[in-house]
Amino acid sequence: MDLTDMVEKAITTKETNSNNKLSIQVSLNGLSFCILDKENSKIDFFKSIQFDRQLDPVKLLERIEKTYESNEELQQPVTEVSLIFNNSLFSLVPKELFDEDNASNYLKFNTRILKTDYIAHDSIRDEIVNIYIPYANITNYFFEKYGEFEYKHSLSVLIESLLELPKEANPRVYLHAGRHSYDLVIIENGKLIFANSFDYETPEDFLYYLLFTAEQLELNPQTFDLVLLGRITRESKEYKLTWNYVRNISFMGPFHSYDFENDSNTANELSEYLLIKSLA
Repeated sequence: MDLTDMVEKAITTKETNSNNKLSIQVSLNGLSFCILDKENSKIDFFKSIQFDRQLDPVKLLERIEKTYESNEELQQPVTEVSLIFNNSLFSLVPKELFDEDNASNYLKFNTRILKTDYIAHDSIRDEIVNIYIPYANITNYFFEKYGEFEYKHSLSVLIESLLELPKEANPRVYLHAGRHSYDLVIIENGKLIFANSFDYETPEDFLYYLLFTAEQLELNPQTFDLVLLGRITRESKEYKLTWNYVRNISFMGPFHSYDFENDSNTANELSEYLLIKSLA
């Protein structure tokens, strides 16, 4: 066997033995990629990109294509692909009220629907259905690249992961922060009692939506537990302002058992909570 044959055999063996899962999160504000070596429970590749301004789905696809061209790690073979859509084009309904043939009717009151839009839905714990609009050009791109793959809405991933936590009698308010938006999920005794997303511009907006929601649900800021995750830190203006009004604030603790190939990425793991949770 000559050297060329040996190299080709080694490449073929590597591809055959590949047991990597690729997780991708797409939004109009940024992209995130993560590759898990499932055999060794190690995250081999992690990359997060934040855009200077919000893009449209066409420009978003162009950025995805450029990211693949400039990162050799994304060219490696993978056995599983998970795609997360992070947008506000969704609506939650109890499963018993869901009718797939009328899916668009659940969305038409809070988002604009085009005739060309494809409407998808996720089933959460066989109790709740999240109806949403994925970006068709993005799903087509990844289908052409990988074939069959799984995709979900980001709020579905968030709710599912939080409902897996031990039950707490005291209401827990989970705030998953993004860039100028956040998801708010409230759980009591292991049951989902509220979930929604809010866009904001200022720290005051950030606080207003949180306190207004608490007021509507008759939750006392002096007694409920607020758990922060996503893109927020103790140095954030939003955190410092909220700390003046909400008594019990904490950050999400350890939530996975993976190792990072590059230890410097561990500082970003809470900001990419959804991306990492989708690897499971």
